Amino acid sequence: MSRRVETALEERTGGSSFLRATLRYVFPDHWSFLLGEIALYSFVVLIATGTFLALFYSPSTAETTYQGGYSPLAGQEMTQAYASALHLSFDVPGGLLMRQTHHWAALVFVAAIVMHLMRIFFTGAFRKPRDVNYYVGLTMLMIAVFEGYLGYSLLDDLLSGMGLAIGYAAALSVPVLGAPFATLAWDGQFPGTDVFFSRMFITHVFILPAVLAALITIHLVMVARPHHTQWADPGHTERNVVGIPMWPGYALRSIGLFLAVAGALVLMGGLIQINPVWLWGPYHTYQATNGAQPDWYLGWLIGGLRLVPAFDVTIGSYTLIPNPFWGGVLFPLSIFGFLFAWPSIERRVRRDQRQHNLLERPRDAPFRTAIGAAVFTFVATVFFAGAADRAFVQIGIQYETQVWIYRGLVIVLPALAYWIVRRVCDELRARELTFGDSSPVRRIRRGPGGGFAR
Repeated sequence: MSRRVETALEERTGGSSFLRATLRYVFPDHWSFLLGEIALYSFVVLIATGTFLALFYSPSTAETTYQGGYSPLAGQEMTQAYASALHLSFDVPGGLLMRQTHHWAALVFVAAIVMHLMRIFFTGAFRKPRDVNYYVGLTMLMIAVFEGYLGYSLLDDLLSGMGLAIGYAAALSVPVLGAPFATLAWDGQFPGTDVFFSRMFITHVFILPAVLAALITIHLVMVARPHHTQWADPGHTERNVVGIPMWPGYALRSIGLFLAVAGALVLMGGLIQINPVWLWGPYHTYQATNGAQPDWYLGWLIGGLRLVPAFDVTIGSYTLIPNPFWGGVLFPLSIFGFLFAWPSIERRVRRDQRQHNLLERPRDAPFRTAIGAAVFTFVATVFFAGAADRAFVQIGIQYETQVWIYRGLVIVLPALAYWIVRRVCDELRARELTFGDSSPVRRIRRGPGGGFAR
């Protein structure tokens, strides 16, 4: 059948050589390479469920009286945006399933990108000639986080309204440009107008998904163009790829993974409740609550805002840099700035301008691994600080005490993580003497008794 398709394509388009090369493209056989595919298939589920939701959502802040199927809110005044979210959840057949599946897919999408990024970082897959593609992936992560923020902000419940208030404060805190930008984006002062919600809706539903789709396409092309990286196992060199061809082996496996990811997300959407907007109620500027948390990928930003001491940079009576700037703007930009700068930093530190197609084990690059572990520990500590209020409610630890503890931990834990990881990597390398070019073909290992064996 493949030959018949190839012949027909050659006779009509002359493209059989491209089809033949595509079907024979080889993929390395290792589970860690599937993390990117999980992100891709989560994005497909996001597009499918988001299209359904867009048919019933109303991006309007016009007031209406709710008369839907959720009786505790019957007769209350709310915006049409929030009313349409309730209508989707209770009155549209399959609406709640689609909304929760969409939300779970967004969480898994960002999580898979983060895990994929960690694999890329700790194995050195970002090195030349794949540094540009690494930048594309980082850009996708930034857009995905912002896209998720816009998504749950559209519902206009109490949680999303509080999130928008924080975002407005962070936007205002940008020196010089903050006030004009926030006024332009929100179409005036917070909480904004119908124009603001329409802009959010168009950005979330049309603009950013198109940008993400384009970046994903570029990312996949740039992965396939120089061929995949692979682990430095016997028989693997800088010039070959050992693995499974596209057809039929890898294609069938990939289809199975897509069905598994989609099925798991639908099951989660049907069985695990997430973001019950009817419990939060409609947003009003005079209300706040402690019982709700933002999506996990925003927890580190909330933690950053909470850990920064209360101070502003002022000149006379003019506030040059308001306090939210440090945790809400500078902190995330610094983390992404570090990630963008790392390929250049490593090239300079290691004086390595060569092209690399073989991956490194984390122990093979102890400096990179230790730095990455320290930065990850720093971000994780700030992330957990974002739940300090929940720890106060659930456990009773004083909020101010937690803040001071976390301020100390963000200094101590990264340094401790660097020292431990560096020692572990150095010890593992000391126990393994490697011979050969760039791949560990022959190894001598030291046994527990101190002797050496091949």
